[in-house]
Amino acid sequence: MKFTRGLPAHHRSPYPVVTIGNFDGQHRGHRWLLRTVVETARAKQGTALVVTFDPHPVRILAPQVELKFLTSKEEKLAQFERAGVDEVVLLEFTQELAALTPDAFVNEVLCGAIGMKEIFVGEHFAFGRERAGRIADLVRLGGSLGFQVHPLAPYRVDGEIVSSSAIRRMVQKGDVQRAATFLGRPYSLGGTVTRGSRRGRSLGWPTANLPLPPDRVIPADGVYATTMHNEGRTLPSVSYIGTRPTFGSGVRLLEVYLLDERVDLYGAEVVVRFVARLRGDHAFESPEALAVQISLDVEQARELLAHQNPVAVDV
Repeated sequence: MKFTRGLPAHHRSPYPVVTIGNFDGQHRGHRWLLRTVVETARAKQGTALVVTFDPHPVRILAPQVELKFLTSKEEKLAQFERAGVDEVVLLEFTQELAALTPDAFVNEVLCGAIGMKEIFVGEHFAFGRERAGRIADLVRLGGSLGFQVHPLAPYRVDGEIVSSSAIRRMVQKGDVQRAATFLGRPYSLGGTVTRGSRRGRSLGWPTANLPLPPDRVIPADGVYATTMHNEGRTLPSVSYIGTRPTFGSGVRLLEVYLLDERVDLYGAEVVVRFVARLRGDHAFESPEALAVQISLDVEQARELLAHQNPVAVDV
């Protein structure tokens, strides 16, 4: 997959079939859109091309908004490649770019620099200064500039529109099973395992500790059935997110207990996938009472993971 930061300067790719957006989460609706773009490009012997932005436009237009993401930039690019996208054009979102009128954005960016021949976007797509451009404007410009416009209806699961904002709310509530249905895969967080306070070890439940990424959507505090992924291995686990209130106020973190292996993961890069929430977080009367509850959590997670049906990615 070709990756271009900024507008292409020297040459255009053959017959660009374009889609444009932020694609946070790479959920089932995104993959359905990308598959349509890729299939159209293949049929026309053209280029499946994604235009996206960094930073997210909200960071520039509404910096007071606390925006958290479902995927990192690296994860998003990897998902584009897995979808069969040929080229990604990453535009720096600036006040100058935001100030372009809809006509100027299409003329200068999509047609002038990229040479767009077809574009697939959601039927409520908005673009240009103050998001003033709509599908009707794209159709009008396509007639004069020679590109085709394909508006797509929202992708739905069980009658509900699949969107990044809806998935963010699900994850923040701890409803990771519903989020997985919308994503087409379990929600995940990655990071480097760090040294912890070793309280888990003292209770008989040694854990791998991960700091929570400050710019990512974090599941609600509580205990989850999870899988940990490291160097091609998938390890069943139970994970805790919270501040460990039994021991007083602490830093919010992610602790992962491996069910069937004892591996020294200090310094390792791992990914934790959230399968189901087992319970919320609360303070216990004593560390011993907490240890008893953890044993129950572990058995519940083991049972759930043994009988889980993986979320099928159908788009």
